Amino acid sequence: MRIIAPSFAILDELDRQSLPVRIEYCGRICYKSEERIDSDSAIPFVKKMATNGHNSVLEMGVVTLVATCATPEPIQALFFRQPKFLHIDWLRDDQLLITGSIRAFREMRLFHPGDDICRAIAQFLGHRHPYFFEAPARPGDEAAATGVRIDKLELAEVERLAPALCARHRFLAIKFIVNRAVTHELVRHRPCSFLQESQRYCRYSADKFGNEVTFIKPVFFAEDSEEFTMWRQAMEAMEAQYLRLLQTSSPQAARTVLPNSCKTEIIVYANLGEWKHICALRTPPAAEPSMREVMIPLARELERRYPAIFS
Repeated sequence: MRIIAPSFAILDELDRQSLPVRIEYCGRICYKSEERIDSDSAIPFVKKMATNGHNSVLEMGVVTLVATCATPEPIQALFFRQPKFLHIDWLRDDQLLITGSIRAFREMRLFHPGDDICRAIAQFLGHRHPYFFEAPARPGDEAAATGVRIDKLELAEVERLAPALCARHRFLAIKFIVNRAVTHELVRHRPCSFLQESQRYCRYSADKFGNEVTFIKPVFFAEDSEEFTMWRQAMEAMEAQYLRLLQTSSPQAARTVLPNSCKTEIIVYANLGEWKHICALRTPPAAEPSMREVMIPLARELERRYPAIFS
């Protein structure tokens, strides 16, 4: 049995990596298979996710594009169709700022193959990332989009946008190491994307987990208190039962005895506007103490980095 403190990490370095690398890193948290990551593993991994329809993993890569149109008709048509899960804003009369995940752009291509802007985006992304867009979604999808130019907006340029636009188009992935009670609250937030360590597949008796269950130290009890002793004894008993069940049962069966205090890892991906909303709900005195334990320092760090949005 191991007891650790909760923590969070803003995944800055991940933002600077390619889309496949970002998506693979986030996707492997579910099975805790990060040891399989190497210089050649990202593209086979994301191709498998796309082929198998694991759309939640494909939500972990976001792209910001600028669509410049020679005439107003394509812009009017796009707003009429309203593709799902995209953030769309005007830059000027002939330009749109469009941000979405790989999943959102794949579904845009599937459901709106005749739209000029959607087709131009699909062609642009398909050329850059063929492992996500290998075949036309429908007949005619491969036809050239005329009068529409697509350009990628780099991350540094997104961060230089006006605060209101930056809040909508700058997405940030944050990895939390917390107990299961905290993740039960985190996943209630919308719109966000989530990938979480899976007790269904992770076998904590394996060597890579130290042959033990890890628990998060509860914020409620001092270590020298009677309550903490009772909590620790309960966790030791649950660990013993879990490890015993694993001798004859699968992880998904044995996990039924595991408590909320179990350590888990979760990556939450949202734009800065949603992070501001989450911090506003999860930091006041009335919020759950275990949540406040990680959200208060996170809110302070986000305010330091993005004062125009979070102050």
